Amino acid sequence: MRVQLFVTCLVDNLFPDIGEDVVTVLERAGVQVEVPPGQTCCGQPAFNGGFLDEAREMALHFLDVFADTEGPIVAPSGSCASMVIHHYPELFADDPENLARAQAVAARVREFTQFLVDDLGLTGVGGKPGTYTYHPSCHLTRELGVRRQPELLLDNIPGAERVELPDAEACCGFGGLFAVKLPEVSTAMMEHKLETIEESGADVCVTCDASCMMHLNGGLIQQGRKPIVKHIAQVLAEE
Repeated sequence: MRVQLFVTCLVDNLFPDIGEDVVTVLERAGVQVEVPPGQTCCGQPAFNGGFLDEAREMALHFLDVFADTEGPIVAPSGSCASMVIHHYPELFADDPENLARAQAVAARVREFTQFLVDDLGLTGVGGKPGTYTYHPSCHLTRELGVRRQPELLLDNIPGAERVELPDAEACCGFGGLFAVKLPEVSTAMMEHKLETIEESGADVCVTCDASCMMHLNGGLIQQGRKPIVKHIAQVLAEE
């Protein structure tokens, strides 16, 4: 199977190793991975900030990059996948031609773990023994309904144990622009999440969004503690 990798901004600019690990896992599963050149942001920050014209411009570029490619479009981010799937049709509701393009592209978008489990039918793809807990990121869980898939992949790492995260449904506090506009609230939410991670007793907290990982590891570093939050691609790529 051939797929197109939507790298996402955070992965491309801050955590390229996550993108490399996604490719490693997919190729190990027998998938041919292509990375369309010219891809940029999906437009979510502008959309969330109410800058709809700017978001629409970025969305049009995304469609230009991906519309004529073949196969599923895999993204290592629930929030970016949700933006394309749920909000691109909103942006082009009054533009029939581009609405059709947006709907066609949206139908091809899959979050990384969703693709592995639901499209490829896999239950385990690798990883090292350890004690893991799972933080369900907000857009992935609430907008895409993806929760079983990453937990299943963690449960099937040979020799690993997954422990439940107390108050798992609570947001980590990042929320993109939310963390910038309401830093005190964001920090309080982050501190609560870090307390629950510590309470879980896990060696590693796994998430499917680099944004959550960045926010929580930043909090740990500020507290003088070791970063223990990893993207699931980093965990699954280990052998």
